[in-house]
Amino acid sequence: MEYSTGLILIAIMQYMLFSAQVGMARGKYGVVAPSTTGHEIFERIYRVQINTLEQLIIYIPGMVAFGLFVSAVWVVIPGALFIIGRQVYAYAYVNNPSKRTLGMVIGFLSNVTLIAGSFAGVVMHIIG
Repeated sequence: MEYSTGLILIAIMQYMLFSAQVGMARGKYGVVAPSTTGHEIFERIYRVQINTLEQLIIYIPGMVAFGLFVSAVWVVIPGALFIIGRQVYAYAYVNNPSKRTLGMVIGFLSNVTLIAGSFAGVVMHIIG
């Protein structure tokens, strides 16, 4: 569980960085809270944060379940790829939203692997 916990904490730190970037962008682009619109670059940065939050809801329980029911070591692969995918997505989305696909696919496939693998692991645990 050390690997999955460590990666979850890194993913949360990454999310905290994205949140801080939203705060800095508010000042830089003059988007006063509670507004979430007003400048295109701010909106991109904000959407990266919100999309990451949506993905973390899948990632965190997937990491825990995969680490418990599949492998506490092999969880590193989809877990680390998710974090890399989020970073690729964030960079691409802020700079050119049409180029975000690679990062989105990496993160999505990582989450699919975590959830499908966890489900299979739980089923095997129950029947076996």
